[in-house]
Amino acid sequence: MAGDTFESWKNQCLNKCDFSKKGSVDDDISHIVAFINSHDQYFTTSSCSGRIILFDGAWDCQVQKRNCSWLFVTHQKCHSEDVLTSLEKSVGDASLKFEPFVLHVQCKKLEDAQLLHTVAVNSGFRNSGITVGKKGKIIMAVRSTHCLEVPVSHRGTVLITDQYLDFLVRVSNQKMEENLKRIERFYECLQTALQPQEQKCILKEAADKKPIYRRRRKRAQVDSVTDCCQSVNDHNENSEEETVCDLLFL
Repeated sequence: MAGDTFESWKNQCLNKCDFSKKGSVDDDISHIVAFINSHDQYFTTSSCSGRIILFDGAWDCQVQKRNCSWLFVTHQKCHSEDVLTSLEKSVGDASLKFEPFVLHVQCKKLEDAQLLHTVAVNSGFRNSGITVGKKGKIIMAVRSTHCLEVPVSHRGTVLITDQYLDFLVRVSNQKMEENLKRIERFYECLQTALQPQEQKCILKEAADKKPIYRRRRKRAQVDSVTDCCQSVNDHNENSEEETVCDLLFL
């Protein structure tokens, strides 16, 4: 019964219209979304590859998303000139914001969600988590922490210099580059974790017949995992200075 319910949820979700502003899956993560949805135990409910946004809000509004207009948005790196041109249209309180990759996946079983969570955390998405709804829906959220949000105007008056805007755009672009690297790392780890069971059985049978091959394959797997972990650790160390900068901006 539970399996039938999950299949019903999946069919309903994947066949409904996309009501996002863009109206489609972002190009940089379309292959990941398609790969996840091709597995019986998963389906994606929402996603964003990451974006740089300049949004304008009413200066007297306490709720950020209310009366908010987007002056500029891109899912790629941007140029200071484009942001400055858009900033000149501000009539309220404008902020420049970078939002990293986010992905919500509904999972059939809790162990399926736990596997996905392990992949996400090991790929650098340390803010990922799992939630279980009242109706039994298990949602795994892939999230990161390298965000950025800086106020740049108040009541339509620009608060920063062109030089500082150039700096903010440069930092945002650096974050976008790192974001895309983490996305690809996530995809590579995901492919390994969701390797077809038939292929795993074939490899196991081959290993059982060839002890030498088994030892070599095991050593290769260990080396691969070690290299992956070392890469993530090295990256996290290099990101410490970036994190300090984020705290200064927030």
